[in-house]
Amino acid sequence: MCICERVRECEVRSAIRAGARCEDSVGEACGAGTGCGSCLDRIVDLIDEENTDTLVAIAV
Repeated sequence: MCICERVRECEVRSAIRAGARCEDSVGEACGAGTGCGSCLDRIVDLIDEENTDTLVAIAV
């Protein structure tokens, strides 16, 4: 997912599930998005996905 820092998508998802809520906090947690920045859009998408999944689980 983040080629510059060699961070996989599962690591980014784990950071989000652990409380990272923005690109900066994901970068602090696992390093993703701190290099060239080309993965930042995908990080935002994952944050949205994970937050949506959490809201759906709470509603059920």
